[in-house]
Amino acid sequence: MSTDIRRVGIVGGGQMGAGIAEVCARAGLDTVVAESDADSARAARERVAVSLERAVQRGKLDRLSAEDAQARLVFTSDLDDLADRQLVIEAVVENAEVKAGIFTALDKVVEDPEAILASNTSAIPIMRLGMATGRADRVLGLHFFNPVPVLPLVEIVSSLHTTKNTVDTMECFVRDTLGKTAIRSQDRSGFVVNALLVPYLLAAIRMAESGYASAADIDAGMVLGCAHPMGPLKLADLIGLDTVAAIAESLYDEFKEPLYAPPPLLQRMVQAGLLGRKSGRGFHMYDRG
Repeated sequence: MSTDIRRVGIVGGGQMGAGIAEVCARAGLDTVVAESDADSARAARERVAVSLERAVQRGKLDRLSAEDAQARLVFTSDLDDLADRQLVIEAVVENAEVKAGIFTALDKVVEDPEAILASNTSAIPIMRLGMATGRADRVLGLHFFNPVPVLPLVEIVSSLHTTKNTVDTMECFVRDTLGKTAIRSQDRSGFVVNALLVPYLLAAIRMAESGYASAADIDAGMVLGCAHPMGPLKLADLIGLDTVAAIAESLYDEFKEPLYAPPPLLQRMVQAGLLGRKSGRGFHMYDRG
């Protein structure tokens, strides 16, 4: 099944979208990345180029393969350039209204009625996005993890309307074409990973907020005491504190459990633009160069 999908579109060329585009291009797929404007499209191209060069320098990819991957990538600011795609993966800001609007637009743009529309959302209900189209049976979640070229997992999330064939096709695509591991989840906010991970991150933020321990000591405790590869606050910085807050809000909206509520400190940091690694400062300081 997966070999039938050769033309892929990505909406959004940020950290996640660029990573998904790179993985698709490295898998030999004709890949088009659509951004909101020409400057953003150029930035997305540079983001992928830097990542490919980093893979070459680290010995994870040979030079010829990196050049071949770049040759398969097209960057555009026109959503209409996705008209002939067999699969389109949305990877824009974690905002339900924005995502639903993109799905409505894609439903009109993508010509093949058998094409699959997917979202890289971390927590937003797939049903809401599917109902923004006239093809909810062909809409599902494909949730990749950051950094996409490195982490092997993809969550496949089906709504009540998503057909078994759509899910099976995407599982084959993820496994056989992209070479990643797929796990399936029902359409509940947070899916599998974030429903387990985010309450842990929020608990660490509350601990720092209360002065119980410093950010450095909280992270050191979980790395050295529990053999975690990264502490919870450094991980939250890597994910992006705005993304963590958005996932927490989505979880709280659905479940109304206090453990999902974003702590005031997290909300204030997002308001201040202290978003973690991507902004140079979160719970820790980072070199943006």
